[in-house]
Amino acid sequence: MEGGAYGAGKAGGAFDPYTLIRQPHTILRVVSWVFSIVVFGSIVNEGYLNSSSESEEFCIYNRNSNACGYGVTVGVLAFLTCLLYLALDVYFPQISSVKDRKKAVLSDIGVSAFWAFLWFVGFCYLANQWQVSKPKDNPLNEGTDAARAAIAFSFFSIFTWAGQAVLAFQRYQIGADSALFSQDYMDPSQDSSMPYAPYVEPSAGPDPTGMGGTYQQPANTFDTEPQGYQSQGY
Repeated sequence: MEGGAYGAGKAGGAFDPYTLIRQPHTILRVVSWVFSIVVFGSIVNEGYLNSSSESEEFCIYNRNSNACGYGVTVGVLAFLTCLLYLALDVYFPQISSVKDRKKAVLSDIGVSAFWAFLWFVGFCYLANQWQVSKPKDNPLNEGTDAARAAIAFSFFSIFTWAGQAVLAFQRYQIGADSALFSQDYMDPSQDSSMPYAPYVEPSAGPDPTGMGGTYQQPANTFDTEPQGYQSQGY
């Protein structure tokens, strides 16, 4: 679990950036982070158009300000979430508590699955509003590439976040199988509930002074007293 299931090293070990960046979940987080920048950056920079007949800007997606607002909000929050969990990946090897590690992995599963769902909704929403947009609202086709890019990277983000959820679930299974999630680990040498092993006295060797076996008093070879009364003939 420590490093294999989730993290870049043993608990309490030194931070190893090379090991961290090689982790599949770290790579997916960075990719998701870039995708989120593309989505909200495209909408913020070119997702709002000006009209000569109107004083206010309007959203390129069918003049639906909610569509632009959804894309920007989800993109910014996904950007911050990626940074948060990248920081957790860095800090994770320092977490010594098994319960805290379990909570971190479970939160990764839930958050990643939730964001995959939000990106799915965002992709469907933006794609639908883009399809029903009226050409007369944008006769010069301004910002069309940015609008399509936001839709495309919303679609890609579904799979990057779903991939993070799958990897987090696999790490949870590895932790459960290793028994580090099922019970608090305790050094057997420090476990007072473990009975002591019975002391086995070593067998006596050829050394007459050796301490082993059970002590047996040798027969008295100097006892010359007769056993019982014997009559003596004269």
